[in-house]
Order: sequence, then structure tokens, then C-alpha cells
Amino acid sequence: MASSTGFPPIVGPDATVLVLGSLPSRKSLEASEYYAHPQNAFWRIMGELFGAGLDVAYAKRTVLLKRNNIAVWDVLASSERPGSMDSDIDSSTAKPNDFSSFLTTYCKIRLVCFNGQKAAGMFEHMVLSRHGELQSDLRYETLPSTSPAFAAMPFEEKLRKWSIVLQGSAS
Repeated sequence: MASSTGFPPIVGPDATVLVLGSLPSRKSLEASEYYAHPQNAFWRIMGELFGAGLDVAYAKRTVLLKRNNIAVWDVLASSERPGSMDSDIDSSTAKPNDFSSFLTTYCKIRLVCFNGQKAAGMFEHMVLSRHGELQSDLRYETLPSTSPAFAAMPFEEKLRKWSIVLQGSAS
């Protein structure tokens, strides 16, 4: 079975919003970039909200997110994952990232947004259930997955729901 290891976070010192996915897809691992699948709506949404769209080089997109106080990471540090679907993640081998240390270091984060139900569920099961409440002043929002596998919701509706990150980034 293929082992997947996540990326370091995209984060600046003044981050106020943390966007959490589950674990990078095969396409993302090949490109060494978050949300590298061309049909994933993440960067299209970030383009609409912060000018960090696919027409901008990846390094510049990460700078734009940091400038807007947005951090991006994944719930899992690693797991066995034979494919790219969240349903392919082998929960028995899944290891979460160290959120206690992360949130201590980036203590201005107040809003944690999950990129889909799977990321929210894994965080609840693997992080909150084991460590209790991380910080009492954190707000959690589960947003529609930007994955191309979640095509039931039109882009405009995803964008509308994702615009909550604007509120958190203005803190």
C-alpha cells in the first residue's frame, strides 16, 4: 500500500485562519503543491478571495495567502493511501499533525476551516478526542470540499460558503 506524507504548512507569523485538508492527493504529492489537481476548486476560490488563483505561480500564491493571514495544512501528517480519494485513507495507519504545538506557535489563529467533511471528522476523531479542546477561543467551520470528487455543489455556492475565510483573515 502506498504511504503518503503531508507537506509542511503554508503559514505566516500573523495567521488568523487555518484551512485544513485531509492529506495531499497523488497529484499534489507529484507536484509538491497543495491542491495541485487542476479540477480542485481550492485555488480558484483563493483566486476569487485573495488574488491567489491558478494564473499566479504557486510560490506567489503561498505568499498571498500568508499576506492575508491564511494558513493551509492537513489534519494528517501521514497515512497509507492507495489512491487520491479521502475514502482511500487507511485510518489504522493515520498519524495526525501536532496541532498543540502549531497552535501554540501561531497563537493568533481563531478560525479553523475544514476543507470537507472528511477533514472535519478526522480532526474530531484524531485530534480533539485525544487532546480535548485545543484553545477555547477557536471557532470551527466545516466548508464544502473543493475536491473534484465533490461536484454536486456548483462553484458559486462553494465560493459563497468559503467566503467565511475573509471574515477570519480580517482579524
